[in-house]
Amino acid sequence: MPLFIVLSGIVLLLILIAVVKLNSFISFIIVCLFVGVLGGMELQSIIDSIQTGIGKTLGYLVMILGLGAMLGKLVADSGAAQRITSKLIDKFGKKNIQWALVLTGFIVGIPMFYTVGFVILVPLVFTVAASTGLPLVYVGLPMLASLSVTHGFLPPHPAPTAIALMFKADIGKTLIYGIIIAIPTIILAGPLLTRKLKNVNATPLKEFYNPIILKDEEMPSMVISALSALLPVLLIAFSTILLNVLPEDFMLNNIIAFIGDPIMAMLISVLVAIYTLGINRGRKMTEVMNSVASAISSITMVLLIIAGAGALKQILTDSGVSEYIGTLLSGSSISPLILAWLIATIIRICVGSATVAGLTAAGIILPLVSTTGVSPELMVIAIGAGSLMCSHVNDGGFWMFKEYFNLTVKETLSTWTVMETTVGIMGLVGVLILNNFV
Repeated sequence: MPLFIVLSGIVLLLILIAVVKLNSFISFIIVCLFVGVLGGMELQSIIDSIQTGIGKTLGYLVMILGLGAMLGKLVADSGAAQRITSKLIDKFGKKNIQWALVLTGFIVGIPMFYTVGFVILVPLVFTVAASTGLPLVYVGLPMLASLSVTHGFLPPHPAPTAIALMFKADIGKTLIYGIIIAIPTIILAGPLLTRKLKNVNATPLKEFYNPIILKDEEMPSMVISALSALLPVLLIAFSTILLNVLPEDFMLNNIIAFIGDPIMAMLISVLVAIYTLGINRGRKMTEVMNSVASAISSITMVLLIIAGAGALKQILTDSGVSEYIGTLLSGSSISPLILAWLIATIIRICVGSATVAGLTAAGIILPLVSTTGVSPELMVIAIGAGSLMCSHVNDGGFWMFKEYFNLTVKETLSTWTVMETTVGIMGLVGVLILNNFV
C-alpha cells in the first residue's frame, strides 16, 4: 500500500504539472494532501506536516538563494559577465573559442540562476559567432553545457543546495566533488560533442539578438569581475579543504568553518560585490540596492517550488511511507546512486522541470542515505545528473534554446537534448567512479 501511495502521488503530480498545466507549487500542495489522506494521517496532522516541511526547507535555503540571486544580479548589471567573456575570448583566440565560452559559462554560471545566465550570455554568444564566422550551435552549446552542469551539480544553485540540506550533506564537499565531476562532463558534452554538430544551421531571430554591450571603461577589470563572481565558491572550498588538513584542535577552526558556511560565504560575497561592482564603479547605493531588490523577484517561484517539495518530503516521512520505501529499496541489488539517478531521470522525462525532478526524487530516496552508508554528497550529484536527462518538449530550457537559436524541433532534439543527456550520463559515470575513492 505505501508504494502504491507514492506512485499515485507521483502520477498525480505529473498530471497536474504536465497535463493540467497547474502551477508547480500548487500541484505539490495538492499531492501532499492526497498522499497524507491515503497514508491515513489526520487532517490537522497533514497541515502541520506541510508547514513543518516548508519551514525546515526554506529556513536555511531562503538566505542562500536570496543572496545568490543578488550576487548574480550584481555580476550581470555591472558588466562583470561581459568582461569575463570578452577577456577569455581575447586570451583563447578564435581557434580555441569553445574553451573560452566553456570557462565563461562555468564562472558566470556558478553565481547565476540558469535562466538568468542563459539570457545574459546568449547575446554575447551571438556576437562572438558573428565576429568569428563560426556556426552558432558550435559556439553556443559548450557554454550552455557549462551553465547546465553548474545548475544541476553545484551549490549554491537551488536544487543541489536543497537536496544537500535534505540529505544533511556537507555543502563544501558537494561543491568540490561536483567540480571534479563537472570538468570531464563539460568537456565531453560541450566542445567534443559540438564538433559533430557544425552542420546545424542556427539563425537567431532579430528580437532575441539585441545585446546590450558595454564599453571597456564601463566594465570592471577581469580580476575584480572573476573574484566577485567566484568568491562564494572560493570561501566554501578553501574552508572545506583547510578543515580537512588542519588539526582538529586548531584554534581558528571555528572561524574558518564560520566563514566557509554557505550563508556567511554568500553574505560576504554580496557585501564585497556591492562595493567592487557597485560603489567602486561610481554607482549610488540606492541604485545598487534597487538592483539587488529586483533580483529577488526572479527566485520567488523557485523558492515556492522548493518549499512544496519540502512539504511533500515531510508528508512522506510523517506518514511512514519513506520508512517503508527505505526498507523496500535497501534490499535492492541496484546501487543507491544508480537508483537515485534513475528515479530523477524518470520524473525529469515526465515533468520537464529539473528542479521538480531532483527534489521529488530526493524525497523518495531520502531513507537510503541513512540506511546504506552511501555518500550523501554523491547522492546529491547523482540526483542532479538524473534531473538533467533527456530534456524535451515539456522543458522550458528546450524551448528557450529552440527559439533563441531559431531551430526546428528535430534540430533541437539532436543538439540540446543530446547535450543534456550526455551531461546526465557523464554525471552518473563520474559519481560511480568517485564513489570508489570517497
